[in-house]
Amino acid sequence: MFGLIGHLTSLDHAQAVARDLGYPEYADQGLDFWCSAPPQIVDDIKVTSATGQVIEGRYVESCFLPEMLAARRIKTAARKVVNAMAHAQKNGIDITALGGFSSIIFENFNLSQMRQVRNVSLEFERFTTGNTHTAYIICRQVEAAAAKLDINLSTATVAVCGATGDIGSAVCRWLTARTDIQELLLVARNRERLQNLQTELGRGTVADSLEQAVAQADIVVWVASMPKGVNIDPSILKRPCLMIDGGYPKNLDTHFNAEGVYVLKGGIVEHSLDIDWRIMTIVNMDVPARQLFACFAESMLLEFEKWYTNFSWGRNQITLEKMDMIGQSSVRHGFRPLLQLNSPSLVSGGS
Repeated sequence: MFGLIGHLTSLDHAQAVARDLGYPEYADQGLDFWCSAPPQIVDDIKVTSATGQVIEGRYVESCFLPEMLAARRIKTAARKVVNAMAHAQKNGIDITALGGFSSIIFENFNLSQMRQVRNVSLEFERFTTGNTHTAYIICRQVEAAAAKLDINLSTATVAVCGATGDIGSAVCRWLTARTDIQELLLVARNRERLQNLQTELGRGTVADSLEQAVAQADIVVWVASMPKGVNIDPSILKRPCLMIDGGYPKNLDTHFNAEGVYVLKGGIVEHSLDIDWRIMTIVNMDVPARQLFACFAESMLLEFEKWYTNFSWGRNQITLEKMDMIGQSSVRHGFRPLLQLNSPSLVSGGS
């Protein structure tokens, strides 16, 4: 059995979902309530592969909210993640994906030292961040969406915002080794890490600022998850400009009131068959029976393949070989990158 650990995008979102699910007493509660709420299994899932294989899973709501980080409740956030992991393990789930901020909190605050959670000793081989599949899907989105917009990669400048993160560094490796992009702009807060990544890649330019990078780029890949979104002034962007938002919650506005600017939800896949679940309705997917986060799909793929291992783990450990491996599995079982582009100038945005 596979598992998914997730969270809602904001306190307002959590309150609205509680109201929709018939828990009005939860809908009126503030952040303090959600800080103390325990993890819960809120959905049973059935997925059918394109090969005909059927697997079952469960969704674990961690009750973490991004406002906890903004309010500097780091210990609360850490407790939310490890408690959800312990809950998944106690319920016999073989491989569980850490979605959204769950994986970021685990990595950035070194929760691997918190193996003991009350009476549960966490078995980390039961968990994956899902970042390898997410990075693979984002790279495929870059290639396919660029072709759709007639952006020639061999003459294009690509900016990766969040380049030194686990997903960002993997995207940079892929773009460097597997495409012929003309220029790669590296954007992140830690300049030393940026310079180390530049050395590893053997190419790329460390951007002086986010604004400078996006103004120069034909394609912007945003993989720097933050508690609050980032507003980009469309007037500084090239035309056409492809912006791929791989964050959760999404960092960019999904629609720009500007001709020639296209926004794609990065790290999202579509399945070839309907999935029996309700959780993607709660997180506002456009086609909830078919669309999902690539990190969640990774745990499904590991269950399909019986690869019960922490396939994605640690920071900057994603290799091209592992991206190929999970990518081949993704195609085999019927997943494909989302290619629905949002723009006022695009009438039909199907994939």
